[in-house]
Amino acid sequence: MNRSANPDGATRVLVVDDEESYREALQIGLRTEGFDVDVAADGPEGLRLFSERPPDIVLLDVVLPGMSGTDVCRRMRARAPVPVIMVSALDSEVDVVVGLEVGAADYVTKPFHLRELVARIQAVLRRVAPPPGYGDHGPGAGQAAEVVTVGPLSVDLGRRVVTVDGEPVYLSRREFDLLACLVSPVGQVWTRDELIDRLWAGRDLADTRTLDTHIRRLRMKLEPDPARPRYLRTVRGVGFRLDAAPLGADAGLPAGSA
Repeated sequence: MNRSANPDGATRVLVVDDEESYREALQIGLRTEGFDVDVAADGPEGLRLFSERPPDIVLLDVVLPGMSGTDVCRRMRARAPVPVIMVSALDSEVDVVVGLEVGAADYVTKPFHLRELVARIQAVLRRVAPPPGYGDHGPGAGQAAEVVTVGPLSVDLGRRVVTVDGEPVYLSRREFDLLACLVSPVGQVWTRDELIDRLWAGRDLADTRTLDTHIRRLRMKLEPDPARPRYLRTVRGVGFRLDAAPLGADAGLPAGSA
């Protein structure tokens, strides 16, 4: 995201929430913390501001009049890779997973403290920030984006494109981010805590079912036999790794042991 659209250089936050009290409180609180804040009361207004005054990050309520927050998130993510934090009083695992699956970078449950929210915003912005020198050395500036190949799997980290045996594979934003961790570098063991901290920073996942769900979905999309994974391997009691040279079809652990 090019933040030069904001002349004073402050991080621009777009708040989309139909509760006036939350909008006003967030606008005042976030401005006090140094953010530039725009507010919208519903999805259409939020999408208009998203296009007219491109934000650096969006705080988006799940329950909105007319157009749901998940629909708004899908449309925003289709327009630009701006991170979206879903904000809601709904806190069931299903609600959280749905929010993450439509492309949200994080999910915050109401009520929350301003300091916690600011920490979440900063954590998300750190995760999505381009690496140092990207503007000078990124795609189109004389240096190709990194492409990692693991067996039939090819991962273009710059273009966020994945293929298996040359055929494109659709991954959700969170699935790609998980895969990008596992290929950086290939063969490194990532603990469950490390992956959760990297992908769901600031959110307390008391169990790891959300991570396991994403691992299973990656295996369904990438493995020849998801029930006996050859590449995306479980390291018992520790976490996961992506093997460059599988030991054979009988070496993988059953998917249920993720």
